[in-house]
Amino acid sequence: MADDAKTLIEEAVTRFLAEVPALAQMKLVAGVDLRGRGDTQQYRVQLPGPQVTKDIAADARVRVEMPRSFFNVMAKEARVPDWIEAFSYGQAKASGNGDIIRLIAQVVERHEERGRARRARRR
Repeated sequence: MADDAKTLIEEAVTRFLAEVPALAQMKLVAGVDLRGRGDTQQYRVQLPGPQVTKDIAADARVRVEMPRSFFNVMAKEARVPDWIEAFSYGQAKASGNGDIIRLIAQVVERHEERGRARRARRR
């Protein structure tokens, strides 16, 4: 049987925030919609935390949606570059407040740039 979605969401968010610590103190309520066979599971993720509850998340400023099967793989194995690729190619979609989405994208992009610069200097 598949792992509990709530636990997987907590794992994925915790790993993502560990990789991009600049976002760790951000106050945000996000909705996560996982599409399965014929239904959609909806979760509310509150940061900092993460505090995950199975809820519609009517107060969410950002909503993330993706297929449940894709999320199961991503939650267990994905790193920041994998998430960037998933959003770039449309496997995962974010909607909501454009300013917050742009802020998160900029912070992640700058984090990745610093990581590439560090690796280049080590060589």
